[in-house]
Amino acid sequence: MRSGLKSLATALVATIAGAGVAHAQASYPCVNNAPNPYKQVVGWEQGMTRAWAPTNNVYVDGKDNVWVMDRCGPKGCVAGDNGAPIWQFSPDGKVVKNFGAGMFGFPHTVKPDAEGNIWAIDGDAREGKGNQVFKFAPDGRLLMTLGKKGQGGTGNDVFDRPTGIAFAPNGDILISEGHAPTFGNSRIMKFDKTGKFIKSFGKLGSGDGEFKGPHVLAFDSQGRLFVADRSNSRVTFHDQDGKFLGAWKQFGRPSGIFIDKNDILYVSDSESEVAPGKDTHNPGCQRGIRFGSIKDGKVTAYIPPPPVKDAKFPPPEGVAADSRGNIYAGAVQDMAVYKYTK
Repeated sequence: MRSGLKSLATALVATIAGAGVAHAQASYPCVNNAPNPYKQVVGWEQGMTRAWAPTNNVYVDGKDNVWVMDRCGPKGCVAGDNGAPIWQFSPDGKVVKNFGAGMFGFPHTVKPDAEGNIWAIDGDAREGKGNQVFKFAPDGRLLMTLGKKGQGGTGNDVFDRPTGIAFAPNGDILISEGHAPTFGNSRIMKFDKTGKFIKSFGKLGSGDGEFKGPHVLAFDSQGRLFVADRSNSRVTFHDQDGKFLGAWKQFGRPSGIFIDKNDILYVSDSESEVAPGKDTHNPGCQRGIRFGSIKDGKVTAYIPPPPVKDAKFPPPEGVAADSRGNIYAGAVQDMAVYKYTK
């Protein structure tokens, strides 16, 4: 009898655990009416030597430093006199660093790793530059380069319009590629911390384990990889070997994602619209920033788009949050980095 009860109890625990996993992976309708507990803060940046250029990327590190990558001056970044695209701000908004002048054709992403090294993505081949990922030391020295300058393709040593980067708990480097409108390989490449290629996973498509323009990557506290699968209008998640675990549509069409230390997922939707036949067609979803716990996947707050200089400009793409709950969002066409506080 005791053996039978023990077996029954074990089965019940397994069933409950399985149900929890299934619930965490459930996808819900897009949420447009969650509360907005935030207000916008104007003029948070201090000490910039020029105005913002187009920026789609913002990131907050473990010390609450804010990292931003923009596209230099009006003429872009190819000419070194247009400024440097990599910015670091202190938690109180003061410029700490600005570097990378003359190196990038199409700046797309900057993100520091756990050791304080700074990784930056040049997302397209332009005038002999681009399609590369750079690793800088904390003092700005170039330590490593992945990819071949100005070249693309399907090989393991080249990138086709790289977009996002994330670092696994063991130091492995994961890089997404396949930016719209061509989408290219639409895969994720995995390297060890020395830059040695390990594997790639995913391909262009909309099925489980497939991507269409993966735009940003992030890990949660469990070591699961979350992907902004933008042109499939979903956030997908995977184990570190690329196995598909689930997909969520309730956060909208993700241009940017960020996961904080409390496993709150922030998603910036800059493109959803009712436009049959267009890649951005995502009926039922309004643009804006949504966030909620990855434990259940439920959206608990929604920040509507901020005022923009031109009504045709979309809202921010990049999104990040600091330990105090402040949210930062980077806008391309509006050439601004917004800050929201509770």
